[in-house]
Amino acid sequence: MTEKLNVVPFVSVDHMMKLVLAVGVERFLTELSAYVEEDFLRWEQFDKTPRIASHSHDGVIELMPTSDGHLYGFKYVNGHPKNTRDGRQTVTAFGVLADVGNGYPMLLTEMTILTALRTAATSAVAAKYLAPKGADTMAIIGNGAQSEFQALAFKALLGVNKLRLYDIDASASRKCQANLADMGFDIVISDNAQDAVEGAHIITTVTADKQLATILTDNMVGTGVHINAVGGDCPGKTELHKDILLRSDIFVEFPPQTRIEGEIQQLPADHPVIELWQVMAGKAQGRSSSAQVTLFDSVGFAIEDFSALRYVRDKLIDTGLFEELDLLADPDEPRDLFGMLLRAAKASAA
Repeated sequence: MTEKLNVVPFVSVDHMMKLVLAVGVERFLTELSAYVEEDFLRWEQFDKTPRIASHSHDGVIELMPTSDGHLYGFKYVNGHPKNTRDGRQTVTAFGVLADVGNGYPMLLTEMTILTALRTAATSAVAAKYLAPKGADTMAIIGNGAQSEFQALAFKALLGVNKLRLYDIDASASRKCQANLADMGFDIVISDNAQDAVEGAHIITTVTADKQLATILTDNMVGTGVHINAVGGDCPGKTELHKDILLRSDIFVEFPPQTRIEGEIQQLPADHPVIELWQVMAGKAQGRSSSAQVTLFDSVGFAIEDFSALRYVRDKLIDTGLFEELDLLADPDEPRDLFGMLLRAAKASAA
């Protein structure tokens, strides 16, 4: 990938799909997980702020920025659960990676597919530190757009090979089962959430409805499990009964954001939580006993998107799966921006 001052590499949806397939989905998830873990281990180097959200009756539009002092990244992302009624995605996204030294963007990319991959990668990284040893069975409650990515990430990083699926829309579970056929899973579709979680070492909740829901009740969760709570990701949206939280050790990405958007919005502001990066860095304890219930209250954080942007940019060097966007003004003399217009006028008149 040659660097030109006036163009920016752009990864379209088509190129992102080709990149993922060229690398291989499980390898992509494994390598992306390594980037996520690398950045979590230098967590203290990053600028951190809760995402900037514009809420409406229909959904939310958010910006998620961060910087490590050398690179700057942000993601634009929406969440509109009603979109599926019109044949549209609930979540769409794009992102930018830029050079802090000169402010020039270095990458513009779709992030709808990439967000699904980075969310799954982060979930699996967390489970590597929090799930019970030897966990091979996962229940996935909510079998929409995220479900296959979650399953493959947990397979690639933890060796999960048994899935128990449940969705209020049975066709979603059948879709997930069909998409994961011949990928090394033993898959059971359950009639309800309680049946799905029975015998599962890991429980992933990843539903889309924007409401205070109770996907799991306390009596459904036994000892020794790890809960990967992915779906509660905005104010007024949760998936777990409060009693589950009260008997779990709760791990989060960035507390100021999670207390607004995560499952812990149900709890007092001083309820103790543990930051995941601290566990990874050996500054806090993760799983401490076989009977412990661990809960990763994941809402997604900008550093994870930063990791994904870094990973994609590095992958483009060898693949060439991008277009060159004429995005940056490049006048002959930096102070003569108006002169570019005059030259363009002359060129069009010729």
